[in-house]
Amino acid sequence: MSIPKGEYTADEDPLAAAHREFAEEIGTPAPAVAYFPLGSFRQASGKVITVFAAETDFQPGPIASNTFPLEWPRGSGVVRDYPEVDGAAWVREADARTKLVRGQLPVLDALIQQLRDDGGHDGLSRM
Repeated sequence: MSIPKGEYTADEDPLAAAHREFAEEIGTPAPAVAYFPLGSFRQASGKVITVFAAETDFQPGPIASNTFPLEWPRGSGVVRDYPEVDGAAWVREADARTKLVRGQLPVLDALIQQLRDDGGHDGLSRM
């Protein structure tokens, strides 16, 4: 499990890029609410992701993700298009810790800390 993410150019606003990537990967525009930056996080690949969060009652519906070409099995010469995302769900913190890719656990930690700093959210029960 992973958060929606993607690359952006130096002249592109990171939040605008996050909205674009959300729409491409989930198939619906990001909720029109106030976002705040959680920070930048280095991934195992060396890439740095800039993450934003918001509080909303958004409920993911059917996913209509964009696709990417991939040769599979590797070396077979067979290239097919695969969806970037095959599902979306809100999960509790404990479940997120077992489902998220390891490199994104610091994102979860930052979100939890932000919620605690904002006072009294109950362990991400709204996620």
